[in-house]
Amino acid sequence: MGRLLETYGDQLISAFWMTIQLTFWSAIGSLVWGTLLASMRVSPVPILRATGTAYVNIVRNTPLTLIIVFTSIGLYQNLGVAFAPEGDPAFIDTNNFRLAVLGFIVYTSAFVCESLRSGINTVPVGQAEAFRSLGLSFSQGIRLVVLPQAFRAVVAPLGSVLIALTKNTTIASAIGVAEASLLMKTMIENEADQLFVVFAIFAIGFMVLTLPIGFLFGYLGKRLAVKR
Repeated sequence: MGRLLETYGDQLISAFWMTIQLTFWSAIGSLVWGTLLASMRVSPVPILRATGTAYVNIVRNTPLTLIIVFTSIGLYQNLGVAFAPEGDPAFIDTNNFRLAVLGFIVYTSAFVCESLRSGINTVPVGQAEAFRSLGLSFSQGIRLVVLPQAFRAVVAPLGSVLIALTKNTTIASAIGVAEASLLMKTMIENEADQLFVVFAIFAIGFMVLTLPIGFLFGYLGKRLAVKR
């Protein structure tokens, strides 16, 4: 293991840093879009409820690999949708990174939505009746009254979604994003006699990323839990 770490040390740091960036930006986008979807799912407007429900059911039952590959082949290669200036020397890497982030947001937001919707269901019905009696609109009530309580109720489940997202970033290698799994493939090809050592290095690397997330969200879940 020492020789592999010495040979690939810089590449390992770069690859896991790319994994962290994918997770960070995808998590932010998924939280925003997932919150909007959850609001649509509980909206009093039928068309919004139907749209949110259809989105969640379709995306949750679509393989993530298919979504990621579609962002590259469908959006960029066929439709010409690019998220980086084409004159940029790093255009391919930057564009692929942003396309991967888009794919993760599309997919993960469906799970964020369902986690939040379960949190919304824990808020007593009387809360909704109270904000309506005060003259607040649905958007004001959901933003000021319901969502703050819902988020506190689902901190731990959202942590699980974030852990799953961190591990799912390995699929970005399907469109050439140089994250951890792409380097692992290269190391396996070059170091076939050290197969189990290579697996151990990447398993430990992902444990270093995911275990603190689990402990942090578990602690926050207990600390912020709404006592009823």
